[in-house]
Amino acid sequence: MIPTAFAGVETQLWLWMIAMIRPGAAFMAAPVFGAPAVPMQLRTVIALAIGIPALASTPFVLPESGIASFAGVALVAGEVLVGLALGFATQIGFSAAMVSGEVIGNAMGLGFAGMMDPASGTPTPAISQFMSIIATFLFLAIGGHLQLATIIIESYKALPPGEAWMGAKSLQGLALFGGDLFAAGLAIALPVGFALILVQLVMAMLARSAPQMNIFSVGLPATLLAGLVLLAIAAPSMGDGITASIQRGLAVAHQLALGK
Repeated sequence: MIPTAFAGVETQLWLWMIAMIRPGAAFMAAPVFGAPAVPMQLRTVIALAIGIPALASTPFVLPESGIASFAGVALVAGEVLVGLALGFATQIGFSAAMVSGEVIGNAMGLGFAGMMDPASGTPTPAISQFMSIIATFLFLAIGGHLQLATIIIESYKALPPGEAWMGAKSLQGLALFGGDLFAAGLAIALPVGFALILVQLVMAMLARSAPQMNIFSVGLPATLLAGLVLLAIAAPSMGDGITASIQRGLAVAHQLALGK
């Protein structure tokens, strides 16, 4: 027999578990929080700190048949789906910086130079890693982590636990926003990428006019030098583009949190 003082402990533990599912799923898919370098214990504590007050502000009752039932499984699946959608929408806006880095790196001839990305745990081009670091700083500078926490809390009003089933329109909007990832990445890389194409055209004309010149020994250093100079010149405009892409991802996540 459970002592009277511990009669509600099991129910409270189940409530805490439900409270941390949505924020935890969002942080797994979101930038910065979802990096392998972030300890799981820290993510769990932050998810509890956000989920407990958010769940307390929403009328919620555990299924009578318990979590290990059809209603309980549907409840958990809905929470996971909403959390992943919110985090993934933010990740799409963040990943535009890495796409731009891929484009610039290939145009500079640095497509072969890769380094380990701590966010994904896979090797990525050096320029893409550089753009990812800039995007991380900008994400924290504009308070993106705080905005994401606010979006998760607001989602409990429009999508309360047990009724958190996103409509087909919301999922379609998220899928269409994924197509904007490539457009945003190309727009960020446009100033440097277009100038590097002009440099390569000049190298091609030089190779045509002077066939005895070794274009590989001259063109690669010239393209690298031009790329580094152009990155320094275009850094402010590229930073504005990355910030706009991150804010666009947070805006889409906010729309999903409102059930739109």
